[in-house]
Amino acid sequence: MLPTKGYAAKSASSVLAPFQFERRDLRDDDILIEIDYCGVCHSDIHQARDEWGGSIYPMVPGHEIVGPITKVGKSVKGFKVGDLAGVGCIVNSCRECHNCEEGEEQFCEKGMVGTYNSRDRDNSITYGGYSSQIVVDQKYALKISPKLPLEKVAPLLCAGITTYSPLKHWKVKKGDSVGIVGLGGLGHMGVKLAASMGAEVTVFSTSKSKEKDALRLGANHFAVTTDPTTFEKLQGKFDFILDSVSAPHDLNLYLGCLKTNGAMVIVGVPPAAAPVNAFSLIMNRRQLAGSLIGGIRETQEMLDYCADKNITSDVEVIPIKDINTAYERMVKGDVRYRFVIDMKTL
Repeated sequence: MLPTKGYAAKSASSVLAPFQFERRDLRDDDILIEIDYCGVCHSDIHQARDEWGGSIYPMVPGHEIVGPITKVGKSVKGFKVGDLAGVGCIVNSCRECHNCEEGEEQFCEKGMVGTYNSRDRDNSITYGGYSSQIVVDQKYALKISPKLPLEKVAPLLCAGITTYSPLKHWKVKKGDSVGIVGLGGLGHMGVKLAASMGAEVTVFSTSKSKEKDALRLGANHFAVTTDPTTFEKLQGKFDFILDSVSAPHDLNLYLGCLKTNGAMVIVGVPPAAAPVNAFSLIMNRRQLAGSLIGGIRETQEMLDYCADKNITSDVEVIPIKDINTAYERMVKGDVRYRFVIDMKTL
């Protein structure tokens, strides 16, 4: 076994604190990654505080992991010691169901194995990237280009693929009118990616103060949702809307902004179910859908795309000792736009 340092939540009410644990010895298909950086996702907070239920403690969060490979198993191909590699939200799946065979491991019919707070196929508990190193099967590892700053690449492993996947699935293209609801960790990546695809991008936000940033990130327009005239002016204007907001909000206002045959895709998770006006969907053949992350193949495609287009996340790098303060700031929306932990400070 491999002695490993990390930070863990011991219970739903405890702060994260230093934690010693063991990673498995390398199997033939495994690689060992020394973690340089790990992004902080809002879902880390939800799970550490058991806000979604079913949390397993002690919990080492983190699923936006990047760093150099320090060791490889004897059957590993395509990775070698010294290469940069990443681990996103998935570290295993059944590998046999239709979705796994199609490269959609995130929808594994037997349940994907999350990078942390999950039970692997051998019933062991997975521990995430708030740690010094991670062992992962090569099938679930990702190649990271050295072209881009590593700390800014880390959030692509979750925030990047969460927004890239629906934009690609719904075939957003040059000239499409795209709305991005919310300008946070997910939303800011949605803006960058949609703009890079040639879309005309409008950011919906409650905060007028974010307009300058929205335009800097690539948006063409900015809509303040607290202005009662906003939704009247934007009725039927959008081909596609990506909703990244996790706070309660009225979906019907945004559905009304879709064109006929337009689609609105939810990637944020509000705390309660929202009512939907069926007539708004029926009368204009609009779609309301959801999207998770992407499979390993699509995540690699996204990383290669971002390296080619010079797209990274806007980050604030912190030492691991500041993680609890970072959590409180995230809850208040006080980050532009993703915290990344320098794991070399562990």
